[in-house]
Amino acid sequence: MQEISLQSLLEAGCHFGHKAERWNPKAASFIYTQKDGIHIIDLAKTKTGLEAALAYMKGIVAAGGEMLFVGTKRQAAGVVKEAVEKVGAPYLTHRWIGGFLTNWDAVHKNIEKINRLTEEQKTGAWKKFPKHERTKLAHYLERIKVFYGGVLDLNKLPDAIFIVDVRKEDSAVREAIRTKITVVGVVDTNSDPTGIDYVIPANDDAVGSVKFLADAAAHAYKEGKDARKKEVAVQAKREEKRVQAEKKVDSAPVEPVVQKFKSSS
Repeated sequence: MQEISLQSLLEAGCHFGHKAERWNPKAASFIYTQKDGIHIIDLAKTKTGLEAALAYMKGIVAAGGEMLFVGTKRQAAGVVKEAVEKVGAPYLTHRWIGGFLTNWDAVHKNIEKINRLTEEQKTGAWKKFPKHERTKLAHYLERIKVFYGGVLDLNKLPDAIFIVDVRKEDSAVREAIRTKITVVGVVDTNSDPTGIDYVIPANDDAVGSVKFLADAAAHAYKEGKDARKKEVAVQAKREEKRVQAEKKVDSAPVEPVVQKFKSSS
């Protein structure tokens, strides 16, 4: 797993919290001090929280689980999308889709519909429709993909969710808690860490901080995916050897059993 240093967290600006008057008392445990009216986050706790979160993320993905990345605020959307697209992870960065977790069956049907229409458009199946119908469908796809574009390969409920700014994404947090999905969350000094399984105390507003954390999370995801691929390959080889061994046993000649009887005198 990648090494996280206090210096790298400092350089990324992860330590800057919000103005003291905007703090959430439940965030007190990871506030180091106050400077010029700004709360300063204890980077030792950021490091500990981030390392625990990354280890969990790598492990859950390596075990065949899936993670959803969420960051819809202006400072987060672009950097989260850029980080996770490189590793093929599902994400929501335009806005949270209400019921995404708690009404997954309906959401999944929407995803299947979008994928079906996209495939039909590519294969020319729309040619049977009048031009105005084709234009209407194309506009529908263009609009809906703004919201669903990052989750079109997601075919099951995620096992965990990585959230930038748990205060902004409170709906996502509530849905994850209701569906018992593990929450990994970036928690600033104005946020409530209650219900967050893996708390990463850090600045969730500065682009530099968000980029550092999103890149680290994406890297952990990739490490988990790579480990999963290796494990699947090993299992496939084992299965191949087992099948070959069974074939050898089945095709081996069977020697007849000859019983010799002594003639009685």
